[in-house]
Amino acid sequence: MTDAFLPLQIAVLTVSDSRTEATDKSGRLLAERIEAAGHRLHEKAICPDDVHEIRARVARWIADAAPDVVITTGGTGLTGRDVTPQAVEVLFDRRIDGFGEMFRVLSYESIGTSTLQSRALAGVAKATFIFCLPGSSGACADGWDRLIRDQIDARTRPCNLHELLPRLTER
Repeated sequence: MTDAFLPLQIAVLTVSDSRTEATDKSGRLLAERIEAAGHRLHEKAICPDDVHEIRARVARWIADAAPDVVITTGGTGLTGRDVTPQAVEVLFDRRIDGFGEMFRVLSYESIGTSTLQSRALAGVAKATFIFCLPGSSGACADGWDRLIRDQIDARTRPCNLHELLPRLTER
């Protein structure tokens, strides 16, 4: 346990067929909040709703030792083009079931039963935490502000995900 803030390297991927850097409100919100919290933005990218492109981008970040965390935004709904969970979940060594459950509980406070349409999820691949959030900026704000930010802060008590980083590749 530590009393010091320990910054992490975080990559952000916006999954969208229509967003550009100019219109990527959710990705920009996450990047700004990551840096405001004292973490380092490793890279920010946009890719289309394509299973292979999403998986390739996330897999590249997992293979790179630099990013400790990957956050995706978009593609977690129920339509045919919403493929982020299918693209990313196969990369997980372990799924963090409580993340999706807790996200939907918190989201219920904002959007009521519409939260049933979210397939937000999280997991661990190699030594990288991966969080998949919906594409709305409200969902990204809730996911970061109410779940991710505190769990990747080494100072959060009684426990946090940050302190698990050195042990993620144990066998």
